[in-house]
Formats: sequence, C-alpha cells, structure tokens
Amino acid sequence: MKHACTRVILEEHASITAILKSLRVMLRQGPQDEPEVFFDVLRAMLFYMDEVPEKQHHPKETALLFAPLVQKSPQHADLIERLEKEHTEGESTVRELQHHLMAWEILGDSRRVIFEEAAEKYIDFYSQHLLQEETLIIPEAFKVFTDKDWADLHAAFDKKMPSYHGKPAHNPIYDRVFTKILMRAPAPIGLGRH
Repeated sequence: MKHACTRVILEEHASITAILKSLRVMLRQGPQDEPEVFFDVLRAMLFYMDEVPEKQHHPKETALLFAPLVQKSPQHADLIERLEKEHTEGESTVRELQHHLMAWEILGDSRRVIFEEAAEKYIDFYSQHLLQEETLIIPEAFKVFTDKDWADLHAAFDKKMPSYHGKPAHNPIYDRVFTKILMRAPAPIGLGRH
C-alpha cells in the first residue's frame, strides 16, 4: 500500500477481524468441558474490542481520515456521519456484551442465548462497518487526496502516534491481550487444549 497511514488502519482492521472471527468460532464451539477457559478467552476478546478499536483505532479514523475526507468528498458525508455514529455507539455495545457474558457465566445457561444472539449481531454489524471503510472510505481517500493531503495525514499520524513514523504502533499491553487469547483459546483459534 502506497501510504503507511492507511496501511496502519488496514492492519488494525485485520487484527480486529481476527478477533471477530475467533469470537464466532468460540461461540460455535461453546464452553465444552472447559468453561473457565472459554469465559476467560471471551472476556479477553471483548476487552480487546473495548480497548483497541474504541480507544485506539476509531479516534484515528474519525479525526485523521474522516474529517479531511468529508471536506474533499461531501457526497460521502452521510456515510461518514453514520460510521462516526457507529464508532460512538461501539463502546456501549461492547460493554453490554461484557454484561451478557458475565450473566451467562454467573447465572448459567438461561442467559446463554441472549449473549450468543447479541454477539452474532455485533460480529455481523462490525464486519459490515469494516467492509464499508475498506471498500468505500479508503478507496475514496486514494481517489481525492492530493500529495499535500497525504503529507498532512502522515504528519497528523506522527503527532497522534509518536511511535508511528510510517509503521504500525504496537502497544505492548494490547499485544499481551492478543497473546493471552492466542495461548488460551483452543484450536483452531489458538494454541490451547483441544
């Protein structure tokens, strides 16, 4: 990809997509004979979704990509407004999922279907959200941004992410969460038992 800042966004999308796909596989496998591991891994996945997209990824998109794009492509203003609204609603949706998961874990299978339906809906919604950013927003940026716009965008990324300098900024805290998921989740998601 020609511009490092969009590569960062797409790499973050890939990490988010991996968590969403893994969450769906975990739902289909169920707790089986290791409910403690199952709930621990799902909690880590939802924590990741609460922390990384909501606190790290979305602010970059909203401030650094969407704002200049809406000025260059006003015909995309409605789409960008909807995507921004989805960003702001994401945190409460993840918190609700965390609550449903805790209810299932503590109160038992009477709460399982509520969590599973909410999680499937969230995965579908979020996957569609990412798809629109990747197929509509980023290609539009490539179409309308000038070299100066890209230079400004890279400068804004450097300011917002001091360790960026054209490369993905990895936060060791979030890498630990991702590693925990990988090490505890059963195959085919991770390296855990089964």
